[in-house]
Amino acid sequence: MAPTRPRSNLRELVERIRIDEGRLREGGGSAAIERQHQKGRWTARERITRLVDPRTTPLELGLWAGYGMYDEWGGAPGAGVVTCVGRVAGRRQMIVANDATVKAGAFFPATAKKVLRAQRIAFANRLPLIYLVDSAGIFLPLQEDVFPDEDDFGRIFRNNAVISAAGIPQIAAIMGNCVAGGGYLPVLCDKVLMTEGSGLYLAGPALVKSAIGQQVSSEELGGATMHATISGTVDFHEPNDEACIDRIRRLVELGPPDAADPPPPFSRIAEGPPRRDPEELDTLVSTDPRRDYEIREVLDCILDAGTWNEFRPDYGRTIVCGTARLGGYAIGVVANQHHRVTTPDRYYEFGGVIYVESAEKAARFVLNCNQETLPILFLQDVNGFMVGKDSEREGIIKAGAKLVNAVSNSRSPKLTVLMGGSYGAGNYALCGKAFDPRFLFAWPTARCAVMGADQAVGTLVEITAKNVGPDERSDLDALRARVGEAYERQTDVRYAAARGWVDAILEPSATRTALIESLAIVTRAPNSEPFRVGVYQV
Repeated sequence: MAPTRPRSNLRELVERIRIDEGRLREGGGSAAIERQHQKGRWTARERITRLVDPRTTPLELGLWAGYGMYDEWGGAPGAGVVTCVGRVAGRRQMIVANDATVKAGAFFPATAKKVLRAQRIAFANRLPLIYLVDSAGIFLPLQEDVFPDEDDFGRIFRNNAVISAAGIPQIAAIMGNCVAGGGYLPVLCDKVLMTEGSGLYLAGPALVKSAIGQQVSSEELGGATMHATISGTVDFHEPNDEACIDRIRRLVELGPPDAADPPPPFSRIAEGPPRRDPEELDTLVSTDPRRDYEIREVLDCILDAGTWNEFRPDYGRTIVCGTARLGGYAIGVVANQHHRVTTPDRYYEFGGVIYVESAEKAARFVLNCNQETLPILFLQDVNGFMVGKDSEREGIIKAGAKLVNAVSNSRSPKLTVLMGGSYGAGNYALCGKAFDPRFLFAWPTARCAVMGADQAVGTLVEITAKNVGPDERSDLDALRARVGEAYERQTDVRYAAARGWVDAILEPSATRTALIESLAIVTRAPNSEPFRVGVYQV
């Protein structure tokens, strides 16, 4: 009889994340929700619930955006916008819905970043978009961080035009406020709907009076009737939210249905169950990063049973590579091993560290996946590349460059899950956010930083100690505590999710389900670009 594994406190951490997410989904709170209802309007989440097909669960992205970032302004749960991939009339759509319960749906810096991420995902995967517009425009106290740059508010409208030119459908429904520059978003879409009582104008009545002295009502200036009968800006004038949502569903239904199977060269067969119950993940992996585990046991909870083909299992053993099926989809897997391994020369290599041979193996495997156009799943729990004299002489930088090059130029869709540590160049080489994963998920145990907290604190204190006199060294303990506290806060997965570095925090047991849905999305259209790597280190 196998020994019973001690249960980690991962389930407790998951439960705390679940409670916090429940609060985030309340948006601006019960009073703000009631104000929205008093206007005869649904909230963003109520609109999405009625828009998507019954008994389906959208894949929500960016729920933690803005978390803890705007407390001086009263906070901005979810950055005041809801983004998700949901099924509408049986067809997957990227849905972007302003949450008017949060600062009237105004755009904070994190709001623009979240909407841009949704557009990038839609563009890369040829997902039609539905915008449910109910926003007061830019949050003026932070306008300099929202307005002018290439990844700010205006980029959204540029993307509207580019997405339309690519033939990807966009539907916009004005279901409340749509003012100032924000008015361009719906008008740049293929179809525009507007509900009675909504407003669409470049400048509201107060600003018009201030600018040109003209006194005009909101309805006269930019109401639904005016735009439907005089300006000709909107295509469909709907009496209320219910009629508007119903109209969107009927419009979406006119489009081509989603294919049951992905187009070539992607491959899918009937889904098989995993070898192990995904619920076991909270006993296999601990919240303690020092506790070892076997990555192949994790894969048993995620991949279809009996489909695993490991690539070079006895070489470069701190990274595990192989092909498999996940939900029936053919994929490649690159994953960090998280326990100490022995080399043929009987040297020990530490789990979570990338050595020369493991980097070269992973690079070669990524090349293979691109030859076969296999989507690649990266499972990160990485401390970084091996350092030291021996490693440098063996060419660790050169080997790492091979892997970075292969991942950077990969034409195969990439999915990344941060299970634990995601440190330094290890984050880069294993497809961190900067390397264009189609989706990037994280477990509650994830940590993302240049290096681990202990190493960072030790380095900073050592550097400081060299530059202070004997009388000041008594302050080093206080510096150590202060830096350590700040570093721990900044490496927390919620800090990363607030800034858009990850798309969603997943419960480990939900990883398989989220990845299957992600694979259905990323295999919608193959990349027609040939695979090139440019100058390649040898």
